[in-house]
Amino acid sequence: MRYLVVPEWQGSPSARAMQLIDGAEAIRGDLPASRTEVVQVPLEAGSAMDTGVHRASSIQMVREAVVATLERYDRIAREGDEAAAADTAQSADSGPDTGSATSAAENTEGAAKAEPVLVVGGDCGVALGAIDHASRAHGSDLAVVWFDAHGDLNTPESSTSGAFGGMVLRAVMGDGAWPLTAEHPVADERIVLAGARSFDDAEATFIEGSGMTALTVERTTGDDLVAAVEASGARCVYVHVDLDVLDPARIAGITGPEPFGVEPATLVPAIVALKERFTLVGASLTGFAPASADAADDDLGTILRIIGALAR
Repeated sequence: MRYLVVPEWQGSPSARAMQLIDGAEAIRGDLPASRTEVVQVPLEAGSAMDTGVHRASSIQMVREAVVATLERYDRIAREGDEAAAADTAQSADSGPDTGSATSAAENTEGAAKAEPVLVVGGDCGVALGAIDHASRAHGSDLAVVWFDAHGDLNTPESSTSGAFGGMVLRAVMGDGAWPLTAEHPVADERIVLAGARSFDDAEATFIEGSGMTALTVERTTGDDLVAAVEASGARCVYVHVDLDVLDPARIAGITGPEPFGVEPATLVPAIVALKERFTLVGASLTGFAPASADAADDDLGTILRIIGALAR
């Protein structure tokens, strides 16, 4: 597995949002250096670009950088390191490949051959580009399992905060304000939201009228998750973990704690069960915002167990 560290904070609604940078750096320190790359995040907050999403311009820049990096990994898988090295410098500044149909087919071939990438945030917005990349390659074979204490199912019209972190899963399904929506949406029937226990009214209404599966904390088990993905007909899976899915008694460094969450001892084997049954094609882990370096150390053991489950 490769690791892509993306210390984006602009999508968070929290007053502690910039501590997400420290959290991403703390996790990076325990990742294998030879397998890890860091995406540079704009220093500025960014503008809304008339989208209704706060800091949208910076979020879109990060999304493009994530996709460009994943496409470079695809090229490495397809052509080897030497071919990819020729455009490494250019890829740092480029956006998504919107070239010919032949280019798209080649990228799909590369993604099928490439090893999975774990995108480490930052806020949940870092997952949009990674999931869109996976969806382009795998189409209707892909299901998304989204572990999160919150729905992340708002749109700019329904959001009370304007923060993209509360809209990301809906954007994965193709809803929201362009350009912060998926180019290759994942159908709601292939979305599994697990461990969520805090919803805005608009999110609850959307779930009731959609084909997505929402599993309570009690049903966030390996058996229930595997059954939900099997019912979608998918053969491969993208797993997103917002650390606030965990019970706040087990992790302190999160910006939106919600009581009565998932236990690490439940989450880790659930991820393992998904990987044993389906092909993992990508993953993201977000939401670590430690108050200090010492506080980060207290939480890293739990976080590394989750990463170990994704990477094993």
